[in-house]
Amino acid sequence: MVNFIGFNQILIIICMTEKEQNTEERILIAAKQVFLRKGMAGARMQEIANEAGINKSLLHYYYRSKDKLFLAVFRLAIQNFLPEIKSILLSDVLVTEKIDRFVEGYMNVLLNNPFVPLFILQEIQRDPDRLLNIFLEEGIQPQLILEQFERAVQKGEIKAVDPKHLLINILSLCIFPIVARPMMQRMLYDNDSDAYNEFLRERKKVVSEFVKNAIKK
Repeated sequence: MVNFIGFNQILIIICMTEKEQNTEERILIAAKQVFLRKGMAGARMQEIANEAGINKSLLHYYYRSKDKLFLAVFRLAIQNFLPEIKSILLSDVLVTEKIDRFVEGYMNVLLNNPFVPLFILQEIQRDPDRLLNIFLEEGIQPQLILEQFERAVQKGEIKAVDPKHLLINILSLCIFPIVARPMMQRMLYDNDSDAYNEFLRERKKVVSEFVKNAIKK
């Protein structure tokens, strides 16, 4: 009987854990949808709770503040890209191919999570140390990327360039059209969302080619 009760208790714990995981997953999915629609500033915890189909008290049980919830969604977004970054950096392909793959993966993250660029820009001004720590904790190592560029210069794969400028150029070319979308979409495409989405998809190749042409010997 003791063993039977113990087994039942284990089952209850497992079921509770699975239920909690499902609830937290629903919260994160709902939060991402609300952040996509309203952004960090415009999102409300009650709206996120409604989207997740739970009450606000339960939402606060999992995430005490909107800031903590946004950080969780942000970490989830960049975690999807981390394995690809590491794979790119550790591969033996030419740096020009690494640029192709990096731009493709990075812009996909930005396109699927358009709230991320604005959050990054806000955090750069508000609390750059916290943002840097998040990247470091998630395994993003800017120095490793810079070393890749330096080795490519030494091997003669690309012309002599300052790796820091090269990295900033790549990131800027990718992120600006997404951050500036409200204005660019109106100015260039008469506010046609579908046309601008197509423009962003095309831009992945345009950015890669632009950067490679700038550094080729």
